[in-house]
Amino acid sequence: MAAGAQKAAVEVVDADAHMIEPPALFAELMAKFPDQIGIRTDTQLGVLVEGRPYPQYEGPGAGCPPESGMTDAAGVDPRSPEGVIGNADTDGIDAMVLFPSFGLCVPTIEDPKLGAAVARIYNAWAADFCARSGGRLFAAAVVPVEHGDVAISVMAEAKELGLVCTVVPPALKTRNLDHPDIDRFYDAAVEMDMALGVHGAPGIHLPKLGVDRFTNYIQVHCISFPFDQMTAMTALVSGGVFDRHPALRVAFLEAGVGWLPWFIERLGEHYESRGDWIPDGWRKPPAEYVAAGNVVVTCEPDERGVPHVVEMLGDECIMFASDYPHWDGAWPSATTELLEHNRGRLSDDALGLVAGGNARRFYRLP
Repeated sequence: MAAGAQKAAVEVVDADAHMIEPPALFAELMAKFPDQIGIRTDTQLGVLVEGRPYPQYEGPGAGCPPESGMTDAAGVDPRSPEGVIGNADTDGIDAMVLFPSFGLCVPTIEDPKLGAAVARIYNAWAADFCARSGGRLFAAAVVPVEHGDVAISVMAEAKELGLVCTVVPPALKTRNLDHPDIDRFYDAAVEMDMALGVHGAPGIHLPKLGVDRFTNYIQVHCISFPFDQMTAMTALVSGGVFDRHPALRVAFLEAGVGWLPWFIERLGEHYESRGDWIPDGWRKPPAEYVAAGNVVVTCEPDERGVPHVVEMLGDECIMFASDYPHWDGAWPSATTELLEHNRGRLSDDALGLVAGGNARRFYRLP
């Protein structure tokens, strides 16, 4: 265990790692839905869903070319539970919550029956994958959130399968996350005690929140994740979602933590000066939703701003995330970087919460 000696007694729970869906899963989807899911037939790699390429890695808001999506670090092996656990051991990680890669596209599927079917197939595969991990791997579910009641049904089935979170896109096709139509979905998540994780990705036909200004993937990547999370947080906080659903807990993922104090302060200024301009909106200063546990974020392993966020907003709103095994993740040294940047700058209790305690509580891990 490369980082284990340094880890000492700190439990490390990776709050946002990723699945790499296997060829067999794509083969199953194409066999069951040959008229709606297929392989691109031009010179590009990728999948076609309802005639759209996934990923779309050309043009405005370009996504990552699939051959470049994973880290090139030697020894990475995300194709089996045994491989992921071995990689976790190398990095000193005790448990991981795995989000989709391709599966992040499910909210964009326009046919409700197809969206529900793809979600169910993915969720069943993810549950089986994690069930073979000896209690160290946990999965996030995908649901066709655009499609109302069917999304709730799929989420309930995912909960029964043992999945610990449901992925929500930063915005829907024509609605923001504070739209009244989505309240029944939030009610169901609270009733099920299901955490939600806001997770965007460029190039998978989610709404382009500012990234339409760029066609270079790296420029898109610089702004897509923080723009996504600020859009989602503005809707959920100022739109009164946490007031209507006070037990709802939402993670804002893969944008780091440095933006959170600034953005909560900015939202707070607007709440104080013109908050009443939002009908049926926020009823409390935005920082109170952080303090109440409605809002958590994930930190990058090498972020230097974690102690500042703890000082400003407390030590219960940050979870460690490695982004394993994607190209921009820190495996196999994510835990080492987290501890090097924060040990001695955070108290032992705060470091324990950031490294693992907050994730275990947020996801209700056993």
